[in-house]
Amino acid sequence: MNLTTDRGLSAHGEPPQPRGVQLLNDPLLNKGSGFTDQERDALGLRGLLPPRVFTIEEQVQRSLGSLRRKPNAIEKYIFLTALQNRNETLFYRLVTDYVEEMVPLIYTPTVGQACLEYGTNFRRPRGLFISIRDRGHIAEILRHWPHEGARLIVVTDGERILGLGDLGALGMGIPVGKLSLYTACAGVHPYYALPITLDVGTDNEKLHEDPFYIGLPQKRARGAEYDAFIAEFVDAVRAVFPKALLQWEDFGNSNAFRLLHDYRQKLCSFNDDIQGTAAVALAGLIAALRLTGGKLSEQKLLFLGAGEAGTGIADLFVAAAREEGFSESEARSRCWFVDSKGLVVKDRGDRLAEHKLPYAHGHPFLPTLTDAVKALQPTALIGVSGTPATFTQEIVAEMARLNARPVIFALSNPTSKAECTAEQAYSWSEGRAIFASGSPFAPVDLNGTRHVPGQGNNIYIFPGVGLGALVSESREVTDGMFLAAAQTLAKLVQPEDLAMGRVYPALTKIREVSLGIATAVAEAAYSQGLTARTRPVDVVGDIRTRMFDPRYPSYV
Repeated sequence: MNLTTDRGLSAHGEPPQPRGVQLLNDPLLNKGSGFTDQERDALGLRGLLPPRVFTIEEQVQRSLGSLRRKPNAIEKYIFLTALQNRNETLFYRLVTDYVEEMVPLIYTPTVGQACLEYGTNFRRPRGLFISIRDRGHIAEILRHWPHEGARLIVVTDGERILGLGDLGALGMGIPVGKLSLYTACAGVHPYYALPITLDVGTDNEKLHEDPFYIGLPQKRARGAEYDAFIAEFVDAVRAVFPKALLQWEDFGNSNAFRLLHDYRQKLCSFNDDIQGTAAVALAGLIAALRLTGGKLSEQKLLFLGAGEAGTGIADLFVAAAREEGFSESEARSRCWFVDSKGLVVKDRGDRLAEHKLPYAHGHPFLPTLTDAVKALQPTALIGVSGTPATFTQEIVAEMARLNARPVIFALSNPTSKAECTAEQAYSWSEGRAIFASGSPFAPVDLNGTRHVPGQGNNIYIFPGVGLGALVSESREVTDGMFLAAAQTLAKLVQPEDLAMGRVYPALTKIREVSLGIATAVAEAAYSQGLTARTRPVDVVGDIRTRMFDPRYPSYV
């Protein structure tokens, strides 16, 4: 099935031809005032629309004007959601034409507030909500999805939404937002996208007491009950959507690692918080070396936060360092972690989670991040803690004392959770920091120089990885594919980006970035025998022709 079918296919592969109000109510088919006079006559639309016909370019400008009149980001998010639910082609044309303005509204940082208010602002359901009470019927529920042959699923159980914690069913904003980015940034047709929230309860007591909470107001299921529910869900996906790629999203640390480990080879899947974050951070580190000099394997990384994001970055760093000739133990020795209790070391006295053990080195315990920076003298400081304002002036200044160009990555989302701001990183380092953040920050003018921070956001990685896996029909998404994605992204950083201090390409180039990463991923699938599909002569051209372009087709 072509991943960029202009419109949804019927069971017989022919474009459906709904008419009249039914057509206007289908967001994948609706053109609104863009229907031509001939289409209005042929499809029973005459009189159901105002008489003037508008081009999609005119509709974009009208929508843009309406959007910009909204008083704040959350009202803009609501407007864009309504547009997506009414006319997906117009929505994606608006997003792709004004990607730098729109991405912060449909995803980070606005999506964090949107999730917090998801129940309050609930208008129209999008995706599937599958609760723990639905055990025994999950396959049946998946078959309720109106589009045949879903190929791309983003699923969350809402336990660790961004840096906001357990939001339960309110976390649906994340799968919806991620899939919007797949289409806008990598051209995956929205027909094939399916957002899912698994509602297993929530341990957020405030939600239990909220009379308008949309999920189950009960404690989060854990242990055998939870595992059986997930196992049924995976089996149901394999049965109902056998060609689907599944992205695990915002699961808590206690589940994220083991679910990825248990199911990645049973179902084509990956965890963006672990693997996507790792790839985008590694790409930034590789690109930063063009400013700092030296080899990747010579760097010493200090992480604030030892969860799935931090250890995922470290694991991919180890893989890259091994390509440079380091042993695994040597590479791991370059990665250090500070968690909520202090420096992660072998003899700390508490029981370390399994994913931290490979990075628990022999060293005297240090209680604070400041102590760790002074003692370990890292070349790069990476924040994935979800705890704001933790990169203090003392810490950033010490990093600048130790390094001519200190690498400061404050990757926690949303903006309110960033470890420091771009302005703080530049001013406290006398303008020498190489800074990147998870959510966008505006350029900073300091002593006559403009510094443009990079956005180390997974948006640069997961859309291209997913597109490459889908087009190649790979049976698995490997760690090697994420390493290839990171290396590809780093190569796409241009000299003009580095000249302004940015270690990621401009967001305006995101579709070309995704095409490059998709090509690297597809080449890996073909070369490693992970697909039954024959390698096309022109892999880049094959992928490019399959990327959805948000333009109106003619219906007559």
